[in-house]
Amino acid sequence: MNESVDIDGPEPINEEKLSELVETSLVDLGATVHAALAVIGDELGLYETLDDEGPLTSSELAEKTETVERYVREWLRSQAAGGYVTYDAETDRYYLTPEQAHILANEESPVFMPGAFQLVGSVAKIGPELQEAFRTGEGIGWHEHDEDVFHGTERFFGPSYGAFLLDWIGALDGVDARLKSGGRIVDVGCGHGAPTIRIAEAYPNSTVVGIDYHKESIEVARERAETAGVADRVRFEVATAREYTGSDYDLVTMFNCYHDMGDPVGVAAHVRETLSENGAWMIVEPYADDRVENNLTPFGRLGYAISTLACTPNSLSQDVGYGLGAQACEDRTREVVTGGGFTRFRRAAETPTSLVFEAKL
Repeated sequence: MNESVDIDGPEPINEEKLSELVETSLVDLGATVHAALAVIGDELGLYETLDDEGPLTSSELAEKTETVERYVREWLRSQAAGGYVTYDAETDRYYLTPEQAHILANEESPVFMPGAFQLVGSVAKIGPELQEAFRTGEGIGWHEHDEDVFHGTERFFGPSYGAFLLDWIGALDGVDARLKSGGRIVDVGCGHGAPTIRIAEAYPNSTVVGIDYHKESIEVARERAETAGVADRVRFEVATAREYTGSDYDLVTMFNCYHDMGDPVGVAAHVRETLSENGAWMIVEPYADDRVENNLTPFGRLGYAISTLACTPNSLSQDVGYGLGAQACEDRTREVVTGGGFTRFRRAAETPTSLVFEAKL
């Protein structure tokens, strides 16, 4: 039986539920601090060294990473307490299990997480501006964020694009064959160009254009293309989603950015004008159910939280300020896409964290 007591209020407090909420708060407090320490572990090569050379004592890890043992010792204990590092009490050594390494040390893994920690730690730096925006309703543009937000976004999403992108394109109606023979592709909201470059690598007979309104991201994307050896068939341009140039594209892609746009209906109308007759628009969005109560999950919390910090403020900073939000769901996405003139819209693929939509004329 649950007991309750009065605590300075007319309604009784359920002690068991109160205790559960306090425990949840403690977990969240630890996670908040842990995010900053995970970024340190990533940037100083602590995870990578543990994976390559562990098990190690704190002194051995400090020596190999040219860091100070006393800091490393405390860091290791915090990581072990959080389950990110494994501790062997008999030898006083620390190591990564294969699963821990897959998440923390393998940058090609589709579940690589340090980029996500880098992203969320940096995006929260706009706290004072966001508080003011809550009062005024003004927006905060993507370009106003700390530089680490852009790099964290690339490192967070890039590996999953590498793992799933070709399957997603393969789920579209006839697009894969068209691109293999030579097609025209535009990746809208390309950021640092991770999916754009992956598409260029997979379809060497096609031409690819990546566009983003953020000039600094486009400059990085051009460097990435040179490094990847695909600069001869992928071009990056500064443009908005409502104004990019070109026509008769066989494929228009948008990866986790459509919900950030101020005028998604106007963007849909522009995409419609630039598609070829049999072209397809692929929209990748964070996984979300049409019912809010079904999104009250750990992933849903992450989605709503990042949407509050970055996605919705970015949309509200632009013309129209639709504020679609990162947990937009299939029904709302269909509504704005068909509002822009598309007549066919379907869910083509999905993962536990992504929804992949296909829109056609």
